[in-house]
Amino acid sequence: MNNIKNLKLKREALKRRAFGHAWVFSNELELVDTSIPPGTVCGLTYPDGRPAGVGFFNPKSLIAVRLLVQNTNVLPGDFLKERLAAALKYREELGVDRACRLCFGESDGLPGLVVDRYGDAVVIELLSAGMELLKDQLTAALTDLLRPKGIYYKNDHQFRELEGLKSYEETAFGVMPEKVRIEENGLKYDIPMAGGQKTGWYFDQRENRAALEPFFKGRRVLDLHTYLGAFAITAAKAGAEAVWAVDSSEKAIEAAQANAALNGVEGKVLFRKEKAERLIEALEAGDLPEKPDFILLDPPNIVRNKKHLPQALKMLSRMAGAALKSLPKGGYLAVSTCSHHISRGMFVETLSAAASKAGRQAVMVELRGQAKDHPILISMPETEYLHFALLRVV
Repeated sequence: MNNIKNLKLKREALKRRAFGHAWVFSNELELVDTSIPPGTVCGLTYPDGRPAGVGFFNPKSLIAVRLLVQNTNVLPGDFLKERLAAALKYREELGVDRACRLCFGESDGLPGLVVDRYGDAVVIELLSAGMELLKDQLTAALTDLLRPKGIYYKNDHQFRELEGLKSYEETAFGVMPEKVRIEENGLKYDIPMAGGQKTGWYFDQRENRAALEPFFKGRRVLDLHTYLGAFAITAAKAGAEAVWAVDSSEKAIEAAQANAALNGVEGKVLFRKEKAERLIEALEAGDLPEKPDFILLDPPNIVRNKKHLPQALKMLSRMAGAALKSLPKGGYLAVSTCSHHISRGMFVETLSAAASKAGRQAVMVELRGQAKDHPILISMPETEYLHFALLRVV
């Protein structure tokens, strides 16, 4: 690591640094050198000159340094491929390596890198300027490691704007199919590789879908954000009496219907293009013609940044409250939120307040999080972003 520039920590940043967080914010540096190009690998030193680490530096971002190693100035030259290999080995141990989140950024030692594997197809999101500069090496490493038929970069996430990066999508290797088939919890799904949400699939809910199976039997289920139908199809296969599923996207509904047919439950799930908001209003007013006794709330990320947190919590409370108010005694509500700005404590408090406002009592049957292929870095709370609760009205 010769000829790299060093950045110096302020003394008041030492306490946070001691906990091993993988980010250094711009106000924690003595000087933010704007002459250094975004994404450059730089060293970091403590005020007394000791090495604090090496990481990607971006003078344009609030997250000024994304650390690759800590308390050393030595960064192995083959760190990219070594860490990808370690990430793959972990998913192999979980038994999900063919269809999974193969790399989850900082939790796998590769800040700003998301890699989702769909069998022979790989979809990548680059969320840091440093990873953008390593794109060619990354493509080569994944090609060598996985031997895929195609690698696709879906770089349209809003976080890229915070790093000063442009949005784009491209096939970087081989040929990407229009859709791929995966198997999850014994069910099959066809996933669109372009035009879908995120990278195409929500692997983070895999274990939560499996956990709900015993609770679906004999239930009348309403899935308010079905996307490709995973929760709804799981419910139908698990013995639900009736399943209604809605999404605001016509393409998503068509794909969900195809997935239901793929699993032999096309006659057991009624899919419909509809805004969840309209059904929530109907729940609040008691105007919904069908009377579900199991409601699924899995909305997209409702917290774009920290300043929107109060509004997002209010929205979550309203949705959960409307659902709880409409459910009969013994009914279930499964609710999720997927923003690291909402802590586990905030999530539980919001659900508690929603139940109180709705005049209902509920017990927490399950309190869960993201699947294990989205590991939580214990020193970095931001890597815990998915909260999932199963409530029973009593």
